[in-house]
Amino acid sequence: MKRGLCWVLLAMGSAAALPALAAEGNWMVRARAVYIDPANKSEAGSGALNPTLLPADSIHVSAKTIPEVDISYFFTKNLAAELILTYPQKHKVSITSGPLQESIGSFKHLPPTLLLQYHFLPDGRFRPYIGAGINYTRISSVKLRSNVAGVDLDLERDSVGGALQAGLDMKLGDNLYLNFDIKKVLIDADVKLNGAKVSKVKVDPLLVGIGLGWRF
Repeated sequence: MKRGLCWVLLAMGSAAALPALAAEGNWMVRARAVYIDPANKSEAGSGALNPTLLPADSIHVSAKTIPEVDISYFFTKNLAAELILTYPQKHKVSITSGPLQESIGSFKHLPPTLLLQYHFLPDGRFRPYIGAGINYTRISSVKLRSNVAGVDLDLERDSVGGALQAGLDMKLGDNLYLNFDIKKVLIDADVKLNGAKVSKVKVDPLLVGIGLGWRF
């Protein structure tokens, strides 16, 4: 979390050195530090993986803070489209069964998200908005090994799901905004053993962000 806050402060310092533009345009770029809080819901083990070794909701994906950049285009004062981008993020994975917890490895995910937004007060100093859209997540670098169960696990590589958003842009000066943003993104993947599904994990993270926006 400290690394993410340092990243935002650096962006603020850089923005202060930039000359302000006289008029707002149709484009807006935001840079945020975003805290990812996974829901950590999962099915009990099935097939070749006994549910006593993998109870329901026992797969835990680590929370973390990441950098995020999004690009928005305003079709009208109220209506905008936003594309949210980052680079592949690494998450640690563990299995919790009763009082026992086993770290089983990690994976990376790249989750670009496209949202359609409605901005309620486009001319005010405080500009709340809501959004809804779609997320595509690409999962890679899967390294999952349960020594307790004695198996190597794999994850489905692609996930498509919905996304909901609410946020607020607070105008600091010409073309410069402080942004607060919260999103719920639906991400899930089948857990596989030797190519066969043995569970499903629903990451479904809540993403809470703070950052700066530039309108041009």
